[in-house]
Amino acid sequence: MSSGMPQPETNPIVACTVSRDVQNFDLLIEDMETALGESWGDLGFAEALAFFSQPEAETLEFIALAIDGEDEDNLVLMGEIISQAKARHISVILIAEDVTPAALHQLLRKGADEFVPYPLPERELQSAIERLKKDTHAPSEAGHATTRLSSGASKEGALLVTHGLAGGCGSTTLAVNLAWELANITKENAPSVCLIDLDLQFGAVSTYLDLPRREVVFEMLSDSENLDAEMFGQALLSYEDKLHVLTSPADLVPLDVITPEDVQRVIDMARAHFDYVVIDMPTALMHWSETVLQAAHVYFALIELDMRSAQNALRLKRALQSEDLPFNKLRFALNKAPKFTDLSGKSRVKRMAESLGISIDLQLPDGGKPVVQGADHGLPLASSASKNPLRKEIAKLAQSLHELGRNEAQAA
Repeated sequence: MSSGMPQPETNPIVACTVSRDVQNFDLLIEDMETALGESWGDLGFAEALAFFSQPEAETLEFIALAIDGEDEDNLVLMGEIISQAKARHISVILIAEDVTPAALHQLLRKGADEFVPYPLPERELQSAIERLKKDTHAPSEAGHATTRLSSGASKEGALLVTHGLAGGCGSTTLAVNLAWELANITKENAPSVCLIDLDLQFGAVSTYLDLPRREVVFEMLSDSENLDAEMFGQALLSYEDKLHVLTSPADLVPLDVITPEDVQRVIDMARAHFDYVVIDMPTALMHWSETVLQAAHVYFALIELDMRSAQNALRLKRALQSEDLPFNKLRFALNKAPKFTDLSGKSRVKRMAESLGISIDLQLPDGGKPVVQGADHGLPLASSASKNPLRKEIAKLAQSLHELGRNEAQAA
């Protein structure tokens, strides 16, 4: 490790840590040495701004900006460091410990390319560096690779939908993690998976995967009559080269800005190119909600063990049955389900199902704080908390869906 101002005469410096005191991030020091040997330096916040204007900074490929809760008072300075780095085509890896989501959001909006939580997950810094190198050769917007789709594909992929019947029921958590588990279901010949966020106003799929929202998404939805494989591929972003994501638009738009025909075209295009298509729906019902329901192979309706969920489930049941819509397609999933030993909770679940006249087919355990932390860090549970009980249950669900799909394909 080189300390203080980098000395490129001895080693060409390709990266620098930037922090209040790098000794507070000892794991970062170890990972930088593992990844770069002696080809990196360490700078303080003020030193970084001065160093960027020096000729020695021309070899700099990226900085690792390491901050903790004490640095939140200096967000303006942190933002200026990111802006100055990006202006000089220097990539930024943001490493944060005990920093609020609002502060992270502010710094990511300034242009940070990657975010890694501290303490650093194993090999996560190396993976971030590799992504930066790959992205420097990719023509995509904001450093994330878009997707190339072949025209004329006809996979007829399975459509899986998640719909929270009340706020905070875990619809997006299920959608993101189910899609990721399906994309990693096998090490070889893994199925192709497309995750679509149709919560056009407050969709959080992009946040949960740390992906940018892009103007091209709204442009594609607004011009769906001319939708082809190339246009659809340009609107998708690739996550870890395994999952393809259509985020919600960059700006708030009315939910009725798209028509049932627009939604059907997007669904048809996605199913033609991917083995699995996972859609996260808004809580509100729209005139195009029927389109998604009719097309869905499995439609997960997420509820919790409370009165608001019970009332909303009953209202949804009445609405669908009054319009003669396929209510039987709904698979009710109970979020934060009681533990196996909670007999009182189990009894409440049974009474709830009986009083509503529904079957609760899936019970998802409470994953606790790691679920929120993983979402704030932009990581699926498999990466941020692989042993979490919620992650294990979603992985089992993905496995059962995949086996069901294979059995049906063999039967056909």
